[in-house]
Amino acid sequence: MPLVSTSDLAVHYGADIIFSGVNLDINERARIGIVGPNGGGKTSLLRVLVGEQDANVGRVSRSNGLQVGYVPQHPQMDIDGTLREEVMRGFEEVIALETELEVASSRGSDSEESGLRYAELLERYESLGGYDYERAAERMVDGLGLRPETLDSPASSASGGERTRAALAKALLGNPDLLVLDEPTNYLDLKGVTWLERYLTHFAPAVVVVSHDRYFLDEMATQIWEIDHGRMNTFPGNFSKYRVLKGERDLRQAKEYEAQQEFIAKEQAFIDRYRAGQRSREAKGRETRLQRLERIDRPDTDQSISLKKAGATRTGQVVLSTKELKIGYIEGDDPTELLKIPDLKLARGSRTAVIGDNGTGKSTFIKTVLGLAPPLEGFVAMGQGVKVGYYSQGLDALVDEDTVLDSFLEIKNMPFEQARFYLARFLFQGDDVFREVGACSGGEKSRLALARLLITEPNLLVMDEPTTHFDIPSREALEQVLLGYPGTVLLVSHDRHLVSLLADSLLVMADGKAEAFEGTFEEWSDSQKAVDTKAAAARVREKPKPAIRPRSAKSQVPKRRNPAAPVIDFEQAIVDLEDRLKEIETQLQQATMNQDFDEMTRLGEEHVQTQAELEQSLEEWDS
Repeated sequence: MPLVSTSDLAVHYGADIIFSGVNLDINERARIGIVGPNGGGKTSLLRVLVGEQDANVGRVSRSNGLQVGYVPQHPQMDIDGTLREEVMRGFEEVIALETELEVASSRGSDSEESGLRYAELLERYESLGGYDYERAAERMVDGLGLRPETLDSPASSASGGERTRAALAKALLGNPDLLVLDEPTNYLDLKGVTWLERYLTHFAPAVVVVSHDRYFLDEMATQIWEIDHGRMNTFPGNFSKYRVLKGERDLRQAKEYEAQQEFIAKEQAFIDRYRAGQRSREAKGRETRLQRLERIDRPDTDQSISLKKAGATRTGQVVLSTKELKIGYIEGDDPTELLKIPDLKLARGSRTAVIGDNGTGKSTFIKTVLGLAPPLEGFVAMGQGVKVGYYSQGLDALVDEDTVLDSFLEIKNMPFEQARFYLARFLFQGDDVFREVGACSGGEKSRLALARLLITEPNLLVMDEPTTHFDIPSREALEQVLLGYPGTVLLVSHDRHLVSLLADSLLVMADGKAEAFEGTFEEWSDSQKAVDTKAAAARVREKPKPAIRPRSAKSQVPKRRNPAAPVIDFEQAIVDLEDRLKEIETQLQQATMNQDFDEMTRLGEEHVQTQAELEQSLEEWDS
């Protein structure tokens, strides 16, 4: 039986139909990614599925006793306590059982009934991981990038991102049957997203997630649900497979539509020609059949940012360079150093991505490069003829009281109609241009900031998380703009798909260090996997080996070699490999219980290698 099923589900707001005719099942171990344009109804669907919003039409059926962990984009929480207290609410049942066990223990087991009750409580406590729940919480918050000092500070002082990560930890720790997540990667850094991918793939129950993170959907999803112009379409596989299948579907629909339109035009021409002639009866019959023909809808087209290639004036060969640069911040008279930056030289036309964990100094580096923050040591030099275009993560340059049109004209004065035409490429159409910036959504503000930036035709683009709040079509449009951009790009981003597509070099910030990497994101990822594998192997070698017991003098006397020794040795090798496989499987089970992903990865690789060796040995033995 499905965990959740829907029947003819529809949601509308007034006359606007958000989606309709949704018939879907969510089964155990499902890995579902939901995609679609901003405002297309993805969040409304999640709210209906978890029971926080009623559908206008249709029904939702949930299995008995279904436990749902739901994390919206902007979770609400009790801000009177700390984030740690909020996270630990994920263990409310375990903590309640702990209290009951203490009470039961204090009363003793003076009767068979009380003894049985205590045993039942203990069994339930153990099944929920009661003895390990505090360690599980620590691993969870560490994986999601929540520092102890942040956890123990008041929730009222926490940022939106910190609250979201705390809510995510609480949901994951609550042992739900179904996880429903709305844009969970928005506030996670590279480490956090990678951790979440592993968790959802290996440990989580059924998962339904709305996301614009294509890399994340490729790694996690086994089904894609697409909300497209009020309709729900389902596709097997991850995001990459969905794009292939969607392209094939759209092409097929376009061909079928065009063929039908051609047929209709020919039939109508015949009807118009012979309506009153000798063949009027045939014409009338064709007209009747044409009226009864089930029409194929015109294929829908997604609205996305539409731009010509961005312009850029020519610079010198070296666009930006740093020398002995140290970055940080100054509070009062005390400077706090974050990082020492390796000497950099950005060549004309290069594309460098700055990646790393939250709080490592990526935005501080960008601000130092742009002169918005002073360096603690060293210097930054701009090349000849450099014109900088800066896209700020916080969209600080936008004024809420300005209209969209006034905000754009503030950057470059031009005729009114020309400005409206340009803004229409960024999906500001009709009266949208007269709306105040403060009334715009996060995605609309991002589009406005991008329009303001590109109209100046900079030759050095410095961008801090440019795809935040963008839906997938808009992200893809931005990628095409940047791929065709002739200038130099310095980019801070957690969007691995964008970094993978664009960057030809990286500046990696992690563990208090900054390292330059000449190569693509895939090359860097492969190098990291090699480093992790080597480190895991070293840890294995460092494990203490069992002491060798001294042999007796009798056993040390050389014996004549048994002629059957090669056979015996081969048999023993097979037995040893089989024993090692069992040992690895036991260790893998323990690592899984401990949610030790590094150890799981290492043991998984060793299991594959040992299994291959065993199969080869068995083949040789049979031959």
